[in-house]
Amino acid sequence: MHSTALLSRKKFIHSALKTASGLFFAGTAASMFLHCTKNEKKEEEISPLEDLMREHGLLKRVMLCYDEIRARLENKRNVPSGELADSASIIRNFIENYHEKLEEDHLFPRFKKAGKLVDLVDVLLSQHKAGRALTGVIIDNSSRKALGDAGKRAKVITALRQFNRMYGPHQAREDTVLFPAFRILVTPKEYDALGEEFEEHEHKLLGKEGFEGMVDKVTAVEKTLGIYDLAQFTPRV
Repeated sequence: MHSTALLSRKKFIHSALKTASGLFFAGTAASMFLHCTKNEKKEEEISPLEDLMREHGLLKRVMLCYDEIRARLENKRNVPSGELADSASIIRNFIENYHEKLEEDHLFPRFKKAGKLVDLVDVLLSQHKAGRALTGVIIDNSSRKALGDAGKRAKVITALRQFNRMYGPHQAREDTVLFPAFRILVTPKEYDALGEEFEEHEHKLLGKEGFEGMVDKVTAVEKTLGIYDLAQFTPRV
């Protein structure tokens, strides 16, 4: 074969191999990018139980607002207008009508069907009912005029105390007993589908802001009450 033709052939093979190599690495890079993107998306998704537990964190923050309001009412100090009503509204609209409804529709029936933790579920259900009654008392007597009445103010103080006394153990028992046990009751596919259903229901009931919007509402109440700054709760030791 002529030397010039041989050289051209070598150049052609080298060029082809270089192009194939480039396509291979480009394809590999694209595949790795898609894999990472899928993993990142998966990491961003919140599981059903994580969703419920962070909602318990929001409940706890409202309970801290309740504590502050109750202390002010007991000491006949000024309660900023609307803060009690706003706090009770978060409990009614987010905790009772959304969070507890999810538990009652999707968690509790599965435990009863499986015959697991039935006694605990019955107590939790009765506490949901009692909580709604207490929220009703708080909402009905949350106006400035009502709080100016000694008898109605006493009702609110009692309701706030009873609410927090009940829901502290309530959410702790769900987080440490009920929720871990629930994960075993459902298949991975059913669990993932439940997460999507929770998210869809959240935005349907609460709008596009969802949970984050509720956090903003609680934050606003905390700031008005002067209990938002976390550092103020650190003891001097």
